[in-house]
Amino acid sequence: MAEELKDKSRATSFDEGSIDWLQEVEIHVASGSPLPEILRRLVDCASALVNCDSCFIYVLERDELVLRASKNPRNRAVSQLKLRVGEGITGWVAEHLRPVAIAHEAFRDARFRFFNELPEDRYEAFLSVPILCRGELVGVINLQHREPHTYSRRQIQLISTLGLLVGAEIKIAQLEHRNYIVLQQLQDRKVVERAKGILQRDQGISEEDAYSILNRRSRRLRRPLREIADAVILGAKSKDK
Repeated sequence: MAEELKDKSRATSFDEGSIDWLQEVEIHVASGSPLPEILRRLVDCASALVNCDSCFIYVLERDELVLRASKNPRNRAVSQLKLRVGEGITGWVAEHLRPVAIAHEAFRDARFRFFNELPEDRYEAFLSVPILCRGELVGVINLQHREPHTYSRRQIQLISTLGLLVGAEIKIAQLEHRNYIVLQQLQDRKVVERAKGILQRDQGISEEDAYSILNRRSRRLRRPLREIADAVILGAKSKDK
């Protein structure tokens, strides 16, 4: 009876702690925190909920899974390690949109792939859960243990819930970044067009020749075309004064 009460107490404590963590992550998501901060909180929350030795967050970018966050923030593999969908256990989870939980000897799994950049790949237990947004893949959460560990259904559900909480935020952040890139490209094009017009006017040359001049200066000085165009515009303003 005493043991039963103790187990119930632990379960209640775990559930209360889980709710607190989930609410905290939800607050960060709702507040529009930067994506790196969202991912950092996701790592902290997942590591605390399951008490794992290692945690990695992969984000789907184009057709690749890119390691974007780690329990060890100094991990050199962050932003460098990339996987194809379908590659390794992580890639399998990304392809099938289903979690994988291996209690021991994860490295013997037929889907396993070893990476020199990740010494954690020698760990015994492995939990990999997809991060989804409206049923579409956004990324993958990986948790690992040095010793054998059986992941409970409750733990898998909690990590899956975390993935759902941040999935939409990751998607929004990616769309905002793409929009920003497009806007920057449009602004750069306008500046280059203006610089070409100045060169055409001042030197009496064609649009093609003006663009060729800007390109040659860019290559010679090893500076972005936008900077060269800005310099031309600034020089023209100085002459006008």
